[in-house]
Amino acid sequence: MSRVTHFELDADNPQRAITFYESVFGWEITQWADQPYWLVKTGEANEPGIDGAIRPRTPGGSTTNTVVVPSVDEFLAKVVKAGGTVVQPKMPVPMMGFLAYCRDTEGNVFGIIQMDPNAS
Repeated sequence: MSRVTHFELDADNPQRAITFYESVFGWEITQWADQPYWLVKTGEANEPGIDGAIRPRTPGGSTTNTVVVPSVDEFLAKVVKAGGTVVQPKMPVPMMGFLAYCRDTEGNVFGIIQMDPNAS
């Protein structure tokens, strides 16, 4: 079985996207050499999860990923404060947790999930 190991987010304005993701999730984002490509570190290597990148938007390009957060409610507020929007409000996913979908400042849709096996 193959696993996701990297993500790429397209951005019309990469700096605006960098500011958004640093503000909401605290990700460390650095430019790769002198390329229009920014590496995204989402956590420490010993933690579950993946790292990725932000790049200038390509025709038809976009990605949807889901990010684990401690509180969907808290992070929905952070998304809105940072200039994003809520696409699908918080909803239960039975035996999994609480999920919401958001749109960032670049128009990309992403999910946030709060793990809770008692969700219903």
